[in-house]
Amino acid sequence: MIFDEVEVGHELPVAHYEVSREDLRAYAEASGDRNPIHLDEATARSVGLPDVIAHGMLTMGLAGSVVADWAGDPRAVVSYGTKFTAPVVVPADAPAVVEVAGRVVSRDETARTVEVDLAVTHAGAKVLGRARALVRLP
Repeated sequence: MIFDEVEVGHELPVAHYEVSREDLRAYAEASGDRNPIHLDEATARSVGLPDVIAHGMLTMGLAGSVVADWAGDPRAVVSYGTKFTAPVVVPADAPAVVEVAGRVVSRDETARTVEVDLAVTHAGAKVLGRARALVRLP
């Protein structure tokens, strides 16, 4: 992506990610976050969750990868932050689908940066709030 070709309102390609129980196990192993609410139905239900849930950082990472892919270089992402607003419930019999859409909301000509707001949803519910990335483009 080139700064001069990006205007406010530019939309990033929408991405859909399937998250399975196997993905949760692999993420737990890689991250060291083996909290049982991500891996064990009984534990998740015992704390009031409907089923196991995806790790928040996994969901955040999926959304961030949309921006990095769009920019063409993960090093272009200067900053990225969000608030976790709802869990991604991952049932045993089918993967959960996380949808990520993005839109450029501002440009800084001097710094050659753009701010990208992300809309991240699962089953029609917003799962990340105030998800915003700052991207420096050539």
